[in-house]
Order: sequence, then C-alpha cells, then structure tokens
Amino acid sequence: MGDWTTRPTIRGTFGVVSTTHWLASQSAMAVLEDGGNAFDAAVAAGFVLHVVQPHLNGPAGEVPILFAPAGADVRLLCGQGPAPQGATIGHYRSLGLDLVPGTGPLAAAVPGAFDAWLVLLRDHGTKSLAEVLAYAIGYAEHGHPVSPLLTATVARVRELFETEWTTSAELYLPAPAPGTLFRNRALAGTWRTLLRESRAASPGVASREATIDAARRIWREGFIAEAIAAFAALPAMDTSGRRHAATLTGDDLARHRAHYEAPVGYDWRGWTVHKPGPWSQGPVFLQQLALLPDGFGYDDPDYVHTLVEGTKLAMADREAWYGDAAPVPITELLSDAYNAGRRALIDRRASLELRPGSPGGRTPRLPALRPAAVGVPGANPGAGEPTVRTDGLTRGDTCHLDIVDRWGNLISATPSGGWLQASPAVPGLGFPLGTRLQMAWLAPDLPNSLTPGRRPRTTLSPSIASRDGVPILAFGTPGGDQQDQWALHFFLAVTLGGLDLQAAIDAPNWHTAAFPGSFHPRTTHPGSLTVESRLGDPQIAALRARGHDITVAEPWSQGRLCAVARDPHTGVLSAAADARGIQGYAVGR
Repeated sequence: MGDWTTRPTIRGTFGVVSTTHWLASQSAMAVLEDGGNAFDAAVAAGFVLHVVQPHLNGPAGEVPILFAPAGADVRLLCGQGPAPQGATIGHYRSLGLDLVPGTGPLAAAVPGAFDAWLVLLRDHGTKSLAEVLAYAIGYAEHGHPVSPLLTATVARVRELFETEWTTSAELYLPAPAPGTLFRNRALAGTWRTLLRESRAASPGVASREATIDAARRIWREGFIAEAIAAFAALPAMDTSGRRHAATLTGDDLARHRAHYEAPVGYDWRGWTVHKPGPWSQGPVFLQQLALLPDGFGYDDPDYVHTLVEGTKLAMADREAWYGDAAPVPITELLSDAYNAGRRALIDRRASLELRPGSPGGRTPRLPALRPAAVGVPGANPGAGEPTVRTDGLTRGDTCHLDIVDRWGNLISATPSGGWLQASPAVPGLGFPLGTRLQMAWLAPDLPNSLTPGRRPRTTLSPSIASRDGVPILAFGTPGGDQQDQWALHFFLAVTLGGLDLQAAIDAPNWHTAAFPGSFHPRTTHPGSLTVESRLGDPQIAALRARGHDITVAEPWSQGRLCAVARDPHTGVLSAAADARGIQGYAVGR
C-alpha cells in the first residue's frame, strides 16, 4: 500500500484541512486563505457540514472538540449536552419502554454542538460570527449539490415524513435528485435572524466576543430556544411505534453551557494519544494500545486477531465502567498491572464472551445483553446512528474534520447527531433535534444509566497524538462503535507500519460488533468480525479457523478516516481523507 494510494497525501506549509465533505474542506481552506486560523476554519467547516450533510449531523446535535493551540497543551471542549431534568428512568419506564427510542423527540438530549462551536470561535478564533457563518448561509440559501447518500436517506424515510413528520416533509420532499441543488432556506433564515439579533443585542459593544455571546444567549433563551421548546412538547412518532413528546424544556436549554475539560492521555512507544474522557468511548482506543504485547509489530502474523481480541476486552470494559452517571476508574483501566492481566486473556481462539475486568477489585455491572436476533439495526426507518451495518453496507455516517494551520494550531472534531432521519424538523428553524439519549440505559446503577443532568455516553471520539510532548497528528472517523477500531488501525499503520497518512487510511480495514451496540436496538453479535475482502482469502480463512464469525464486506467499505499532521522540525503539513466515503477530501497548500 505504500507504493500506491487512492489519492496523494496532501502536503504544504500554509495550512491543510481534511473533512468528510469537500465543500466543508474548501470552506475551511477559504477561511485560512483569508487570514483565519485553524479554529476559525473549523467553525466554518462545522456549520457547512450541518448544511451539506444534514443526514449526518446538525446544529442541535453534539460535537467533542480536541484542539491544541500552537505551543500549548491539548484541550477538550465538550459539545455533548446532558439528559434533560425530566429524563428519568422512571418516566421512560412509565411509558412502557425498556430502551430509549432510537428516533423522535423522546430521545433528545440537550443540544450541544452550536454552543461548543461558538465557544471555540470566541476563545480561540479571530473571525466574526458573520464571517464564519457566511459559507453555511450561502450553501443553505443558494444550494449545494446533493449526494446520492442524502437522496437515499430521504427516500428511506419518505413515508414517515408524509404521514407523521410533516415538518420534515416540507423541507426534504420530494427527495432531491443526486447532483441537483438543494436549498434549506429555513436554516439560512435562522442564521440570518441570529446574526441580526445578536448584533442588536449589544449595540454599544462592538467586540467580536460580545456578539458571539449574544448569539449563544439567543440560542438558549431567544427565538431558537422558544421554537425548540414549543415543538419538543408535541408528541411525535418514534421507534416504539407510538407518539411521545420530549423531556427537553426551555429551562434545560437555558441552563446548558459548553465547557472545557482535560482530555485523557496515554503514553505509548514515545507517543502520547489524547482522547475525550470516559463519558465517551474515547479511552477504548487507549485501552487497546495498553493491551498490545511488547514487541508487537505491523508484520505480526497474529496482527488482526490480536487487535480484534483486544477490542473485545476494551469494549467490555466500556460497557461495565464508562459513563457520566458514576465515577470511572480510568487510572486503573489504563494501568500496566491491570492490562497485563487482561492481556493474558487473549489466546489463539476468538472469544465469544463479554469479559469486563475488575479494576481495583471492583465488581463489574453490565446491562442485560440483547442478542442480534432481538432486532436488526435500521429495521425502523431512521433508527440508531446512520452508520455502517455489520455486513459492511452503509446507511451514512457521522462527520469529522481535522485542520492544522501555518502557526501550528491543531484541531480534531467529530460532529454528529441532529440527523434529518432521526427526529422531525423544528418548524421555521430548518433542523431537527438530536437523539443521543438512546445511548443511555434504562437500568439503574450503571455508569451509563439515564440520569438527568448527566451526559449519555457517546461514541464520538476525535484524536490528537503528540510526539516528544508536541501535538503533531490529528485524526478521526465517523462510524459509531467502529470509530475507535478504525482509528486505531490507522494510527498503528502510521506508527508501526511507517505508512504515510493516505496509505494508512487506504489499508484494508475491519471491525467487530461483539459487544452491546451503542444505538437502538442495542444488540450484540458475539464473535462477529467484518472484514474488507482486500484483507485476502488466506488471512480471512486463518481468522475463520480461529473461531471468528466473519462477514466479508465490499473491498472499500470499512472506514471514513480524516487526518492531518505537522512535522515540528520542518514545518511541513500533511493531510489525507478516506476515498471510501466518496465525499471526504483533503485540501491544502
């Protein structure tokens, strides 16, 4: 793979961008060309992604943002909203539910993406809100070319829109044909009104920061909040087959603020990898690194088997220990002693069990497992995350962006949620609510139990890696539960295999689903392993012989990676994007 790649690795010295849609990449690059920094560019790209990939993310969704200002440490800006104050287990159980629905208002957490992007712009950007929103407003008002996946997504939920979610039908029906221009004038109008009101809210204060803070107040208390709260109170059809209203209220919206926190880091072979904390699945990536044996190399004959079995152990710990509803023993989970014991569980046969550990002698608690036969992901239109099925076929993905600028500012972000197919559009605003509460359990006393004021555990997991204390590599991928599998394979291809960014992205990929899925209907597939056919018949046969339940997927189906890097010695910047996603592109100069 080092001699041939689907695309070249982009290299330059001025700035490079990689996102899951070429229009977002080009918009971010335009901001850099106009003198903006990586953080300005990221905010512009984030809002463009809401417009051009509305089946993958929206302003009422969520985004974890890892970033490293030039010369500074890696920080995390949390754009994941919590469960509303009325989102109690008792309330959902009283409705006859044993899972949070995968679609509809009842699955809505407090929106987090919008406020996080604006906090990033205020604190670390240089551009005005109007300047960074101009690109999204332009594509919403004048149109953007429709991708075949957007067309297919709208077609899949057409009947639901026509019969139940009529506010969405007004926006998206008839389904726009691929290649035609699609306009979301309601969203353009929302942003224009926001800009006008935010300027009027502080007429005597001309500062960039004051206008941004005024826009944040309007989102949580003004016309946007009023429209969201009023619509959330109306029952709408969801995956339960019944109509339910949201627990989200105006008070929940008014209370929320994006916030900074320290990421979790892990030192491995001269690298330090930084991830969101265990309210996400991010530390799964770090646990997988910690489980690798000494001397493990890219040419190890047991390479795939070892990684898959390590993933199963890390994901079992995710189910038993990760969440925002209880303290997480992350220090013990990443300790050498703990992982030495866990590593000893990996043998030559594929495990068919979910085996969480006992960090610090604690007793693990797991939710009730739901075998795959209980439900099929995607059986209900719009259910779950629009991600990769176990057979390798796709229904969409989340989004991702990575940027590094000429000054060395580095950012990695994974926007998601607020998908058009997951909840009805809010009248007049041009976007729906998110459905992230489906990731919390309706069983008590679990670290990921549904809890008012606490974040549902998310799969969103951007990455920044440092070398000798200097952040130099940002990467990530859409893909739900697959994110910290595909991203790990990329990272090891770079660090162990010596591949450049594009070659590492292009390398054959795989994933397992041998643990409870994070999205409705929360099923588990013991022993499952989905591999790209490019892995090769001999290796696939060897994995089958070890007991892996293998699904051979299309040759270019597993992964949606983006990546950027900066060589601190030469100043050369590089970027790459996954050809598998069709729409993802890297740009730079």
